[in-house]
Amino acid sequence: MAEDTNRVADESLPEHPLVTNGRDVVDGRVDTDLPEQLRIRREKRADLLARGVEPYPVAVPRTKPLAQIRATYAGLEIDVATGEIESVTGRIIFKRDTGKLCFATLREGDGTELQVMLSLDKVGEESLNSWKSEIDLGDIVSVTGEVITSKRGELSVLANDWAWAAKALRPLPNDHSPMSEETRVRMRYVDLIVRPQARSNARLRPAVMRSLRETFHARDYLEVETPMLQVQPGGATARPFKTFSNAYDMDLFLRIAPELFLKRCVVGGIERVFEINRNFRNEGADSSHSPEFAMIESYEAYGDWRTTADLARSLVQNSAEAIFGSHVATHHDGRESDLGGKWREISLYDVISEKVGESITALTPMGQLKKLASKLGMKIDPNWIQGKVAEEIFEHVSVGELNEPTFVMGFPIDNAPLVRAHREIPGVVEKWDLYVDGFELATGYSELIDPILQRERLVEQGRLAAKGDLEAMGVDEDFLRAMEFGMPPMGGLGMGVDRLLMALTGLGIRETILFPLVKPEIDQ
Repeated sequence: MAEDTNRVADESLPEHPLVTNGRDVVDGRVDTDLPEQLRIRREKRADLLARGVEPYPVAVPRTKPLAQIRATYAGLEIDVATGEIESVTGRIIFKRDTGKLCFATLREGDGTELQVMLSLDKVGEESLNSWKSEIDLGDIVSVTGEVITSKRGELSVLANDWAWAAKALRPLPNDHSPMSEETRVRMRYVDLIVRPQARSNARLRPAVMRSLRETFHARDYLEVETPMLQVQPGGATARPFKTFSNAYDMDLFLRIAPELFLKRCVVGGIERVFEINRNFRNEGADSSHSPEFAMIESYEAYGDWRTTADLARSLVQNSAEAIFGSHVATHHDGRESDLGGKWREISLYDVISEKVGESITALTPMGQLKKLASKLGMKIDPNWIQGKVAEEIFEHVSVGELNEPTFVMGFPIDNAPLVRAHREIPGVVEKWDLYVDGFELATGYSELIDPILQRERLVEQGRLAAKGDLEAMGVDEDFLRAMEFGMPPMGGLGMGVDRLLMALTGLGIRETILFPLVKPEIDQ
């Protein structure tokens, strides 16, 4: 049965038969239990090899990318032959065969498309028949011929010759099955082929990364790299992934944050330092959380939580400017999000007090907080400390309201062991969280620099860990030793790169990560 020659769909992806167990060939013979389209394509491959035709050559003719062809020959009038010979390559996403003339559309990785035409008098009967019978949608080919415009004005290459670049053994999407998010995530390579939004997202990320680095460099920050494998995880209250080193015969942990190493840099005299890093937290996964994620962290000697708030605003607004040309982000669904101007600030405890109708502060007893949480219908983990309960209450009462960029100021001290106490408010640290579109995008601090107080905080974290708190930090003796050499006053900033893409595009986190972690399929 010949394959359907309709154009590949841009917005759909079949659930079948793209996924099979991969057992395609047994003793040189095509597996007859394969779905029909997969079997036909493998039979074509086998026939090509039997005739001495290489369906996967080491190289093919290519003089210019399709985008360059379009730029070079833009503006040609209808029905013009340029006399210029070019070799172009691309994946076939449309194919229409007639008696003596065949049409196809090639697409390259950036989404640029170009029509190619094969006529009987140019390529000969054998070559034209091979094209008709062997080529399927999704195949990658090289076509060499004259650049022309068709009678309809379509820029085209009129082939003198064509060659295989790669035979596709699986069919591309068609118009009959909707593309699920799960399928897009699992087979991002197919998503990139067929969906313009996926290609746009993939190119958006590096543009944002360039903007982030440019903002840091303009402020005289130095970019460094810190270890992903660590003897002692720290810098965040999070559950780590654990592994084992055969070479050192010891347990190691995947980094949950680079904070403690970046602070070591500041001790050593690198007064403005940042890192764009991969972090790993052995926790839940949802629309805004991924076990593996990208983050930027920075530290500035003689800064504080106010200077980091200014930095965060610049990072976000400069990224929007780089992508959209303004501080207004246009989301994938057309909605606009204004990230410009000065952002509002609210107090965490003031919000709680307003929402629950009574005064709540960092000194409010644990029993009163638990009663309040129960009244709100919340479930309290018995391992939660007072500050954790307060933060959970805040998130509960403010859910769905923090859509415009908002700094939530002043967090409980017992839940922020690396942060300096507030200069005026008892029980609170100088920490803010930045919310955009209802999720936390970044956090900033005035850093704790007293090594004695820091030791006390980390020892208390150790007690919590001993009681069963899987997210509590341990006592990092080398970090404390570094502090004892003298750590200058500083401000610290952490911002999720994937979440920044969410704020700019309105997408979920699995759409902003090119290849997010997913459970393996039983059969592939």
